[in-house]
Amino acid sequence: MIAALEHADAVVIGAGAGLSAAAGFEYSGKRFHDNFADFEAKYGFHDMYTGGFYPYSTQEEYWAYWSRYILINRYQAPPKPVYESLYELVKDKNYFVITTNVDHCFQRAGFQKERLFYTQGDYGLLQCSVPCHNQTYDNEALVRRMVDKQRDMKIPTSLVPRCPVCGKFMTMNLRSDDRFVEDKGWHTAYKRYRSFLSSYGKKHIVYFEIGVGSNTPAIIKYPFWRFTQQNPNATYLCVNPEAICPEEIKERAILLKTDIAELLS
Repeated sequence: MIAALEHADAVVIGAGAGLSAAAGFEYSGKRFHDNFADFEAKYGFHDMYTGGFYPYSTQEEYWAYWSRYILINRYQAPPKPVYESLYELVKDKNYFVITTNVDHCFQRAGFQKERLFYTQGDYGLLQCSVPCHNQTYDNEALVRRMVDKQRDMKIPTSLVPRCPVCGKFMTMNLRSDDRFVEDKGWHTAYKRYRSFLSSYGKKHIVYFEIGVGSNTPAIIKYPFWRFTQQNPNATYLCVNPEAICPEEIKERAILLKTDIAELLS
């Protein structure tokens, strides 16, 4: 792995949820109990994902849950320095990152904002729930107030976010249906990603897939396979306990079926 990265002209990192899980961003177990014991006791769900889809009867309770969720998964650092270790591997290379993660760990670890493409949104952004316009809004100050002011699993009504244009409720900027807002920043990052791929498409490039599952393979996994097949100078590097690749690129693939945190440390 190290040799492949050292000899590469460029590295494209494709990261999925497994990377954040390796960094300690677990969505169940102790971390869930420590932050959502009251919701668990009332509604009977046992992980953050399930709680995120629960049909709360009021916006006050909905945002009490989600403000805690966003605070610990977007504005608090992960327990393990996995992202920092990954940055040390590639910081001196020409790199670009495409990720389905929405927790913003890459930028906190030192990766340059101009080299990141968050395809599925950002816990740190709100959008109109309709949506009536294609703009997103930073939510850190509001989220911290929600967490600080909530009582009995509800935030004050005055803190419920409404769209400044149409007055409808706001929601998170997360791709879950066709209402996801791809704002100006999203399109700028997409253009930078495509430009990077074009610049290094025939050179010695490593497509470094890490922690990507099978839920959305069309975003990272399948394109990385295709890019590697099209470029005889490319290497496909995959770190995943279930790492696989097509026969067509097997001779230029490095499949590391190992624990991500242990490998990067």
